[in-house]
Amino acid sequence: MINAAALATTPTLTADRIRLVPLEPRHAAAVFASLQDPESNRLTGTHQTFTLEQIERFCATRADQDDRLDFAIEDVETGEYAGGLSVNETDADNESAGFRIDLVAKYQGRGLGPEAIGLILRYLFEEVRVHRVGLEVYSLNERGQRAYEKCGFVLEGRLRDALVWDGQRYDALLMSILRPEWDARNA
Repeated sequence: MINAAALATTPTLTADRIRLVPLEPRHAAAVFASLQDPESNRLTGTHQTFTLEQIERFCATRADQDDRLDFAIEDVETGEYAGGLSVNETDADNESAGFRIDLVAKYQGRGLGPEAIGLILRYLFEEVRVHRVGLEVYSLNERGQRAYEKCGFVLEGRLRDALVWDGQRYDALLMSILRPEWDARNA
């Protein structure tokens, strides 16, 4: 059985180079700026555009959510916004959760994705006590796929031609990691 109380309040989780902090209104401008990056939008399949006001409203409501966790990824040294991470699609009956992560361009390619993923997996398996964590990554995002595999995620399947980007079709890859796999990696 999952610990629903661990989903009621977004904690602060700290690693060597980054920390996950609750997403708040103070992050809105940085989130908005990150959504202006065409390459990041391509990798995440984000077609829609958002106004700063929409992002401000979104950030202002995150603390009110009790079925998901929304984090800002911050650089430990500078406090700068490095990206976002959300735990969503929590399913208490089936002891599972999903998540998504994105890093701003300046912080990509430095191993910070796996560091953030490791933090959230530890929290989900040890505190929330889920059995399964799943995600989708588009086939055009090879760097993301490698980061997930590095963290122990296994390819489960694919949704064929799930994304159209610049006239080309890409699959959505379904990946997951199970509690016994996490335990074995961290024994």
